[in-house]
Amino acid sequence: VGSTAQIDAVACEAFRIGLGPFALMNLTGSPIALHATDYLAEQLDTPRYTGTKSLRDLVVEGRTWKIGEDADCDEGAATVIRERLLGQVFAVASQIVAEGICSMEDVDRGAKVGLRWARGPFELANRIGVSEAVRMAQGYADEAGLELPAWFAGRDAPFEFSYVDVGVEGGVGTVRLNRPEAMNALNVTLVSQLGDALDELNARDDVDAIVLEGAGKAFVAGADVKFFVDKIRTDSFQEIYDFTAHGHAVLDKLESSPKTTIALTTGLALGGGLELALACDYRVGTRRTQFRFPETSIGIYPGLGGTQRTPRICGVAGARYAVLAGSFLDAGSAAALGLLTHLVEPADVQATVAAILELGKPGDKYPGRPVDESHPTSAFATAFYSDGNMATLMSGGVPKGFDDEDKMVSRQLKSLSRAAPIALRMASTLLDDATTTGDDINAGLALELERLAEIFGTADALEGLSALIEGRRPSYTDA
Repeated sequence: VGSTAQIDAVACEAFRIGLGPFALMNLTGSPIALHATDYLAEQLDTPRYTGTKSLRDLVVEGRTWKIGEDADCDEGAATVIRERLLGQVFAVASQIVAEGICSMEDVDRGAKVGLRWARGPFELANRIGVSEAVRMAQGYADEAGLELPAWFAGRDAPFEFSYVDVGVEGGVGTVRLNRPEAMNALNVTLVSQLGDALDELNARDDVDAIVLEGAGKAFVAGADVKFFVDKIRTDSFQEIYDFTAHGHAVLDKLESSPKTTIALTTGLALGGGLELALACDYRVGTRRTQFRFPETSIGIYPGLGGTQRTPRICGVAGARYAVLAGSFLDAGSAAALGLLTHLVEPADVQATVAAILELGKPGDKYPGRPVDESHPTSAFATAFYSDGNMATLMSGGVPKGFDDEDKMVSRQLKSLSRAAPIALRMASTLLDDATTTGDDINAGLALELERLAEIFGTADALEGLSALIEGRRPSYTDA
């Protein structure tokens, strides 16, 4: 049907990967490839997947696949290769799910995390059309003498995925954001499913507390940036507004929850992920915790409550340090500012949660000042970002009494200079609005939403978000 080079080339295009199957086998070693195929055949009780004689010969002789330069092939051959590869993937994936080995989400997650695919098998099926995917899988099954699982063979509706796992035990409802291949980044589906989970738990009489956690190393690493870029480029701002407004409504389910709400921020919490955590009553972290608002550096401002909840927690000066400069906050700094309410050893997280349950909801969720005002970060932020210094800082100057050779000062000045000017001004105004709106947090949140059209309508927003996706430094024009 095709040479090793041709099959690899078609596979790279079909699955959007950097290495085709033969190059990958050469990289990992033929013994590993043979073990994988034999193991698959054994686990699925499908002799068809047993390693081929050619692969066994490679192992015995200690050779690798010869991959020539003849990667080009005519469209007819490419179609056969593509459909054979995709058909086998869909057939194997559907059988794995049918036998209860793991879920659709786990299959896709394994492909994306383990194989570095852009999309998992079931996401691919949705993209090309489920009926078309079933046709390819059936074609492969017929040729291989296999029986396609009935649940897949008779399907034509798109697959729906679950990114939120919910469990209840001992009066505690645990909500696990389960999208680790994207560091649990917030997208339309995840936010919607999170809202449904919170509605369910808030309504249950047998639940006293809600604990949020993220699968993998991150709590939540922000929102899905590509979504914003795609909507800006197609002039679909209304969808950005709807997504953000829905996000506000979901976070309000935490803000106004009658239950004690706890975010286990034991890893990375960026942007929208940090905003999600700040809506909770408590945030438990460890020495591995890291917080950051990167928005001004990518042309926008925190739009899920970050400009309103942050100053109400740690004061406006601390909020300016966190939001305007996008400063990375380690666990100690986050705890000193009050953004992290409990800093504990990893082994003590569950005991800390139990202790919080005994306390119940906090008496003062928004103290408006750092917890530890003597901490170096708190003290610096309070002095550097004082009201009297803001005009100088916003014009690119060095406040009186500060030395631009000082490491902390120079780092802040550099971060401010690299932020999008419009985003910086709007974020600063919104932080001030948190002070003027005082106890009426809803009024402040409404101002965040009101200004979305203005910020996402700027050229700098598109430039900053695009640069992040493309892995380059943005070039802002203050427009």
